Amino acid sequence: MAEKHVKTLRLVLGDQLNHQHSWFSSTNENHLYFMAEMEQETNYATHHIQKVVAFFESMRNFTKWLKARGHSVVYYKLDSSENKQDLAENLNYLIEKHHIEKFEHQLPDEYRLDEQLKKFCKSVSIKTKAYDTEHFYTERTELETFYEGKKELTMEYFYRHMRKKHNILMGNEKDPEGGKWNFDKSNRKKWKGSPSIPHEKGFRKDVSEIVSLLNKKGIKTMGNIDKKNFNWPTSREDCLSVLNYFCKNLLQHFGDYQDALHTEQLYLFHSRLSFALNSKMLSPQEVLEKVISHWREHKNSIDISQLEGFVRQILGWREYMRGIYWKEMPGFRRSNKLDNQNKLPNFYWTGKTKMNCLHHAINQSLDHAYAHHIQRLMITGNFALLLQCHPDEVDTWYLGIYIDAIEWVEITNTRGMSQFADGGVIATKPYVSSGNYINKMSNYCKNCQYSVSKKTEDDACPFNSLYWNFLDDKRKHFKNNQRMNMMMSLLNKKTAKELSALKNRAQEIMKNPDKF
Repeated sequence: MAEKHVKTLRLVLGDQLNHQHSWFSSTNENHLYFMAEMEQETNYATHHIQKVVAFFESMRNFTKWLKARGHSVVYYKLDSSENKQDLAENLNYLIEKHHIEKFEHQLPDEYRLDEQLKKFCKSVSIKTKAYDTEHFYTERTELETFYEGKKELTMEYFYRHMRKKHNILMGNEKDPEGGKWNFDKSNRKKWKGSPSIPHEKGFRKDVSEIVSLLNKKGIKTMGNIDKKNFNWPTSREDCLSVLNYFCKNLLQHFGDYQDALHTEQLYLFHSRLSFALNSKMLSPQEVLEKVISHWREHKNSIDISQLEGFVRQILGWREYMRGIYWKEMPGFRRSNKLDNQNKLPNFYWTGKTKMNCLHHAINQSLDHAYAHHIQRLMITGNFALLLQCHPDEVDTWYLGIYIDAIEWVEITNTRGMSQFADGGVIATKPYVSSGNYINKMSNYCKNCQYSVSKKTEDDACPFNSLYWNFLDDKRKHFKNNQRMNMMMSLLNKKTAKELSALKNRAQEIMKNPDKF
């Protein structure tokens, strides 16, 4: 009982806004919670302005929630006079000011912050303790333990393990509900204007104060913002509203069109829950429970194939990527197995390109801090890989531009899945394609200045020549990769004249991609 009378400082990071954490189940006058908007966090990368605003607004709302429940909170705004702008300096200041006897924190999800807090805890003379964030289905090391002794880290097997362990969509202890583990082949339809898509759930809040604060402090950001009509969820109530909206309006077609792309639709049937999840305002458990419960109530109108794709993203892919992150860091962020060295084109920051697919996906990202997984993987990521950009360049862009980009989920998807820089730890083959795939899944090619059917002409789709050039340049990397056999076989069938023309066109693009 004596522990209750120890003056304790508890740190809550900006992505630890878990209202359901056991810390907050009761109040203790000796517990002082601390949250801060810091230049340490705004400046380690150039973030999208909507990302910074969303985190600050969410942190402020979370602080109000804590105070309303009787918790003692110190909150430093970015311009607070006491704010040292550095986590360790702020903590040391508060420990001295409030005569703190014990420091507690929740385990960070970023390696960078984990190392900083380990170092800080070793530096102080008071007691310290780390807690779990009580958010994920898995522990940090669970994935590493699961794959111990296995040659490949195939996500599908981990996903099935998670389904069984947590009894999610299981007909019995061994067999999946619906008779299949994975309905991915049913989730690849092209959206052609129907079924109709309801307007996205928006909130239209005024965030002018935070935008002015960022300007006042000279914080460098990217992207655009409508500060009078900000429409991302920044409170638990907002997040639950988005979740309910997804269930009632979008789930019924989510699976079919989760890979589709369209110039007139920002979100299609996607949930827009990633920021709510990654900030921990919603937990993956409650999201899946709500979505599955809704499906069970509407089985007659919602096929299991619509639901399973969503479950796979949350229970499979999200938990898998987090496990890979903690298994492979810190070396993972230096991996460049394909030895790519080129710079990312300037148009990734401006959207000024004549290629319609990239123009649309990048401008959408700049305007809304959002693009769904196929836009990221098969448009912006695909082009960066075909252009053979250094993965550091690609990481910097992806980490900054998306509202849901926190390193544990960004770097694994970018450096691993998208850029194949890990040499196959996550993906067994690189996700590259010519313009044909883009044309198959979207209407992007319809009004493009470049022809998707041409390969080497001046008006040929740049993806086409870059694709074959990439395969030829990286032959040595793929010679023992069975999943690349078909691609390499097609490459080998090209005549020397054909290949030379393709490579000449590709080199022209690679020398000055901002011309295209």
